[in-house]
Amino acid sequence: MTFLDQLCEAESLNQSMLCVGLDPEPSRFPTGITRDAEGIHDFCLKIVEATADLAIAFKPQIAYFAAHGAEDQLERLMQHMRCNAPHVPVILDAKRGDIGSTAEQYAVEAFERFKADALTVNPYMGKDSVDPYLAYADKGVILLCRTSNPGGSDLQFLDVGGKKLYEHVAELVATKWNTTGQCALVVGATFPGEIARVREIVEEYDFTRDRLVVELTEDSYAHDREAALRTIEGLHAMGLRIVLDDIGAGYSSLSDLSTYPIDGVKIEATAADFDITSEDNQLVIRGRQIETGERDYLHRGIAARPLAGAPTVVMAYLLIPWRA
Repeated sequence: MTFLDQLCEAESLNQSMLCVGLDPEPSRFPTGITRDAEGIHDFCLKIVEATADLAIAFKPQIAYFAAHGAEDQLERLMQHMRCNAPHVPVILDAKRGDIGSTAEQYAVEAFERFKADALTVNPYMGKDSVDPYLAYADKGVILLCRTSNPGGSDLQFLDVGGKKLYEHVAELVATKWNTTGQCALVVGATFPGEIARVREIVEEYDFTRDRLVVELTEDSYAHDREAALRTIEGLHAMGLRIVLDDIGAGYSSLSDLSTYPIDGVKIEATAADFDITSEDNQLVIRGRQIETGERDYLHRGIAARPLAGAPTVVMAYLLIPWRA
């Protein structure tokens, strides 16, 4: 399950949009909690237990733990959250930003040591500084865009080709970086106008992954079918639809449709080769398999399903022998 899937599930389960920040400052702890690393753990643990049925995410700020030597306590706290509130994803607030080799280590720290579901990242060193985080396709990468601090305008409002720098960042993420649908943007709530502008930019380029279709040509899967199957399953796990291209043009045949978990086909044939009809709310393709003589096949699959009284086309097929 991806980070965004986790967020949606937590929102549905807890009927909330509350993200609980964990920024423990020992000098402000109530009486009875020690002002050391263990006290930091205990204080945050009480908050987690009190809000687990109210939150859609927990967001510990790593600096508040590291400054007091409480990284091990943070690790224990996150393990507790995974075990006792598994439906609530954890965002590690670290705002990391560095060159690629260092970013790789930060990614290991966040996603392998602390096992965070998402990480805040500073994108202002460019794409190569963000790639190590994007390599964890099921993890969320939350990128600073328009920050709430007063000094953010010093750089984020600079003109870049007729647009502000933060607008350019939003457009880059929406159009080029968010290829797996794992990115989000940070926009300070102190700037409602900028929030509206970022939403406008993102929505202009927004598309859901299920609207993206990946075509696989015959020669890309005919020679190593096990590898092709793994690739198709991996693409499906990312929410992409798969179409086999030019079925019948070379190595493959219609039997591949029952081998691979695909969503559709592009058939290399003339209109006379196939008779495509609709029967009983199903798509039916009748064709002649020339290499075996006069044997006819029926390619039948669920092509429509009722939705609010009207059929919605989907593509999921099964090949079975057929006789007229």
